[in-house]
Amino acid sequence: MAARRIMGVDPGLASTGWGLVEYADSRLRYLAHGCIETAAGLPRDERLLRIHTEFDTVLRRFKPSEAAIETLYFGKNVSSAIAVAEARGVLRVTIALRGVPLREFSPNAIKKAVAGESGAEKHQVQEMLRFLLGLSEPPRPDHAADALGAAICAAHTVGEWGVLVRR
Repeated sequence: MAARRIMGVDPGLASTGWGLVEYADSRLRYLAHGCIETAAGLPRDERLLRIHTEFDTVLRRFKPSEAAIETLYFGKNVSSAIAVAEARGVLRVTIALRGVPLREFSPNAIKKAVAGESGAEKHQVQEMLRFLLGLSEPPRPDHAADALGAAICAAHTVGEWGVLVRR
């Protein structure tokens, strides 16, 4: 079976995390991770354009075969959820423009795939990411770690269990 290069994405207006893994022969291999930061003082349109431009550069550089994005979680702060939703929309369009198949996973599904339980704490997930990917320390910042978790969730959900990849 051909190796799958999976780009995970954790959307955010201030900080968008991305993480890339390769999955082949039931083995995960860490490739890269990072964050796209935008300054709060910039107009929102400029921040969204920066997310698009920088993420498109990441996609062109790493050429993933598929992508996974965390679904939107509505907490108590609706105004920040709207900003995250806008960033998420920009990321989805950027991924679509590159022709990369995209799937969505809830934060609980990602935690379960990485740490074995949907109620895992952030530090537990980061420690499991360190272990699963053979890193010397947990991946940081948090948004990049969450993106790596999304990529691992996709790796463990497709293929072996026959879940249909949709665009």
